[in-house]
Amino acid sequence: MAATADAPVVAAIGSSDDDALQVVRLAARDAASHGRPLSLLHAFNWAAALEAPSEAGPRAEAEDLIERATAVAGEVEPALPVYGEIVEGSALAALIRRSESAFLVAVGDGGMSRCEDCIPANALAVQLAAQAGCPVLVVRPEPPPQGPVLVGVDGSVSSRTALGFAFDYAARRSAPLLAVRITEPARSVEGGGTAGSAEDAGAELAEAVARYGRRHPSVRAECHSVVGDPGDVLVDRSRSAQLAIVAGRGDEPLRGMLGAVSQSLLYHSPAPVIVVRGLVSTAPDGA
Repeated sequence: MAATADAPVVAAIGSSDDDALQVVRLAARDAASHGRPLSLLHAFNWAAALEAPSEAGPRAEAEDLIERATAVAGEVEPALPVYGEIVEGSALAALIRRSESAFLVAVGDGGMSRCEDCIPANALAVQLAAQAGCPVLVVRPEPPPQGPVLVGVDGSVSSRTALGFAFDYAARRSAPLLAVRITEPARSVEGGGTAGSAEDAGAELAEAVARYGRRHPSVRAECHSVVGDPGDVLVDRSRSAQLAIVAGRGDEPLRGMLGAVSQSLLYHSPAPVIVVRGLVSTAPDGA
C-alpha cells in the first residue's frame, strides 16, 4: 500500500498523562515534517461511562482530552492541521481501521520500556504493530537523544523497504542514518566453509545503503556489520538513537505476525520504534 498524499498521521490518545502527551508531541513532529495533518483518536469506553454517576462526565473528559492534546500539538507545530475524533469501542479495532488509510499510526508503549522482564504480547502497541495496515510508531515516555536514525537490515525485501523508509526519515529530520546488518555466529557447512559470512553481509549492506542513499545525498549514512544476536545488537545500538526502524517481519511480513527482531525492539528499545509494514517496496534507481 502507498499512502495517499493527504493521508494523516494518527495518534492514539488514551489519557492526558505525560506518556500520552509525548505521543502527541512526536506524532505532531512527524506529521509536520511529512506535510501531513495530524488526527488525534480517543476510544471512548461506554461500559465505564455507564458505571459513572453521569454519562456526560466521561464523555466530557474525553472531549477535554482531545482539546488538551490539540493544544500540545499546536505548541510543537503551530501551523499543523490537527483534528480530533472520539470513537466508541475498542482502541485496537479503531486504530487498525484507521491504519488502512493513514500514513503512520503513533501509540504509546504501554509501559513496556519500564518492564525489562515482562513480554506483554497483548499490549496495544504490540497488537497494533502486528496488525496495522501502515507503519506504526511506538513512543517511549522519555524524549530520545539527538542521535542517528537506526535501521536494521537483514537482506530481505521488507528490510530494504524499511531502509528506504529510514533514509526518508533521516532526511526530513536532518539526522544521520545508521544501518546495521547482524549475522549470527558462523556455522560450519559441508566443504569446510561457513554459512552467513559477515564479510558478504557487510558488502551487501554497503551496496544497498549506497543505492538508497542516492535519493537522499544530504543524509550522512554509516554501515555497521556485526556478528551477534540481531535483537540484542539492535536494542544496544538503539540506546543512542533518536529513532529505531525495523521491518515487521524479515521474510514474510504477513498481517498478524511480528518477527523476533521487531519484537525485541518493541519490548526493550529505549528509543521510539517504527515497525514498517503495509508499504509496497520500491527499488531505488539502479537497483
